[in-house]
Amino acid sequence: MAFCALENINPKVLKCQYAVRGEIVTLAQQLQQEIKANPGSHPFDEILYCNIGNPQSLGQQPITFFREVLALCDHPAILDRSETRCLFSVDAIKRASQILDQIPGRAPGAYSHSQGTKGLRDAIATGIEARDGFAADPNDIFLTDGASPGVHMMMQLLISSEKDGILCPIPQYPLYSASIALHGGTLVPYYLDEAAGWGLEISELKKQLEAAKSKGITVRSLVVINPGNPTGQVLTEDNQRKIVEFCKEEGLVLLADEVYQENVYVPDKKFHSFKKISRTMGYGEKDFALVSFQSVSKGYYGECGKRGGYMEVTGFSPQIKEQIYKVASVNLCSSISGQILVSLVMNPPKVGDDSYESYLAEKNGILSSLARRAKALEDAFNSLEGVTCNKAEGAMYLFPRIRLPQKAIKAAEAAKTAPDAFYCRSLLNATGIVVVAGTGFGQVHGTWHFRCTILPQEDKIPAVISRLKAFHRGFMHEFHD
Repeated sequence: MAFCALENINPKVLKCQYAVRGEIVTLAQQLQQEIKANPGSHPFDEILYCNIGNPQSLGQQPITFFREVLALCDHPAILDRSETRCLFSVDAIKRASQILDQIPGRAPGAYSHSQGTKGLRDAIATGIEARDGFAADPNDIFLTDGASPGVHMMMQLLISSEKDGILCPIPQYPLYSASIALHGGTLVPYYLDEAAGWGLEISELKKQLEAAKSKGITVRSLVVINPGNPTGQVLTEDNQRKIVEFCKEEGLVLLADEVYQENVYVPDKKFHSFKKISRTMGYGEKDFALVSFQSVSKGYYGECGKRGGYMEVTGFSPQIKEQIYKVASVNLCSSISGQILVSLVMNPPKVGDDSYESYLAEKNGILSSLARRAKALEDAFNSLEGVTCNKAEGAMYLFPRIRLPQKAIKAAEAAKTAPDAFYCRSLLNATGIVVVAGTGFGQVHGTWHFRCTILPQEDKIPAVISRLKAFHRGFMHEFHD
């Protein structure tokens, strides 16, 4: 039938690309099936998915307190059983009961308010205020299935045609390029400075803004990912203040992707939300439009499959917020389990709570291990011929640059693929390690990179490094100019 022909589907869908779940993952899944069907058919016995920030798929354990509360909320009937007090911590039982009291009918299987359960938004606002030192309004918070739906909602709001531009970092998380393409806008790139630790220069923002204006593009918004994905840098407070000032001067909505706010691994850097920065500068609701995104998928919790997140929308008129609510209501509501989990992430156990010591030990154990893994992989990449890798200050990734021999570049051209994609495919076929080519994130023309997560469990990191080094030596030898 004609309507099923590829050329007849929405061209915006055809233009959309999402590299972290692209061709390389399809090949990895095929290899995984072959290993299962024919053990010993490949030079490796497992696929290591270092392509995506999915911590629990690689062995990270969930936080006990969070899961206890979720279990009790999912099956409220067990709250009244005597054996429950033997199986669950006292504060988890208390928290679950409090949460259920906030859910109409104590029914977590029912739809909630489209913006999210009011009592849970109250708890999240309290957590934001504790983090930033400035008040948060529950009515500014929209609970979402992870951060991604919030990004899509804002793109729907900001983009009406290809003449609407979104300033987006390069390299960037492909959610942004994909969402901009799906909604028919124009991605206006600004390049992070790799030589300066993936620094964000205001002069680069101004240059790209003027270039877009000269093409008749109206730039609506600036996307900032802090800590960075795929680049792992953590912005300084001074840099953040300059970004806020730039957005205020130019009338741009700042879209602040802050989902890695718990993932900072260097002692000389700390996470500061853009809301906190703007409020310390004296800017309030009438001065500056900001949308901040948070998710339960990252941090030390890594609850990707629970699909919980929020966006805090500040500096918008009541009329515009009504339009955001209308879009949110089309999807009825986000996952109630995700909503509960966001409220727990923003309000974890506190000093004196029954679960506090075990919670803190689990949290610190995960974050310190991630820091060690990041450093081990950073050092390993920097030891490889033709590879340089900036320090992993935060997030869950490294984005090393690889200088490929001309013979390898020509081989990639012959295979009709990008040189970094050719390298990544070769790595997968030889080692079972899945990484994503820099092409999928954007990069300075003529440079090649790949993104690798730091998420394989710590006891597997030495084997990952050994496989990487052996492969790289062989690859460089094979394609030596």
